[in-house]
Amino acid sequence: MSSDDLLSSLEHIAERLDFGEYEAKAYLTILEHGELTAAEIAEYTDIPQPRVYDTVRSLSDSGLVELRESRPMKVLAIDPEEAFSDYRNSLSSLVDGLGERYTQPAREAEGVSLVKSRPTMLRYLADVIESAEYELMLSLTPSLLERYADALADAHEKGVAVEILLSPAEAVPDVESFDALEIATTVRTRRGVTTPIIAVADGEYAMYATREGIQGAEDRYGVIFNRSELGFLLSGFLNTVLWTTAETVIDRPESRGFPRRYGTIRRCVADLTRMEGEFYAHIEGRDVETGEYCHVEGKVVAVDSATDWTTASMVVETDDGEVEVGGQVAAFEDVEAHEITVERLARA
Repeated sequence: MSSDDLLSSLEHIAERLDFGEYEAKAYLTILEHGELTAAEIAEYTDIPQPRVYDTVRSLSDSGLVELRESRPMKVLAIDPEEAFSDYRNSLSSLVDGLGERYTQPAREAEGVSLVKSRPTMLRYLADVIESAEYELMLSLTPSLLERYADALADAHEKGVAVEILLSPAEAVPDVESFDALEIATTVRTRRGVTTPIIAVADGEYAMYATREGIQGAEDRYGVIFNRSELGFLLSGFLNTVLWTTAETVIDRPESRGFPRRYGTIRRCVADLTRMEGEFYAHIEGRDVETGEYCHVEGKVVAVDSATDWTTASMVVETDDGEVEVGGQVAAFEDVEAHEITVERLARA
């Protein structure tokens, strides 16, 4: 379609479907009864009788009802399949034409994006879930978990470690009846109803939304993080502030083979603590003192964590000596880890 054709189609549909409150009420009432007089429409609705005539003539001009000029005038419903066939064809052509003009925005162009549309927030949330390659952390409501259950199941099936925090805790079903738990490695519940909605894929691609915003409140917003450093800020908030104030519902040992990739050191240390054997780690991160990118690799000789997992660290023996590795915004360790790959050392 040309630009003029697209504009004309949009204007045509907007003009024909310019429903006001009275048109909508009258139309639904006529459909329900099949045939009504103006007086009956006024009786069944709160439309003032003097306005009924203008309302039904507007519906007739749109091709949605038929007027029988009798005494009194009768308004007959037209089968919606027939009445909306023209709209359906027009919309189909319009959508095709608009699709040809659509250029998908390059999300990676900006480190941070602010979105205010609820459908856009939900679309980004789905996109974060689907983009995860090895690790996915989420803070969701039970209804959002149900909404994205299939996408989470797909992620879990392809080997992504899925950790989910659900709130409010009182709205979460019992474990026995909660089949969706099969899609997660770890599930925790949190009491607070103000817990935000968060999704972090592989410690990089992340989104944050207020609970009110994603439920459609007037003052709503969501923030999308596309760069690793900024994604790690949100990951750190989820790991240290929210995750540590929640109760564990289920926590299953990792079933993936090696090598394994981690976006958070907490998960890495938790896995290594559970398993026997010797391990070799590759760490991509930043030097804590200089802030410069660094790559560290070597045998894991020690792991440590606080009881509530507010802190976690590991010591790697490199060719230049032992290096202590911490998580997001590390201060006491030598390196802040952004991505960790662990492989099992073969027994001699």
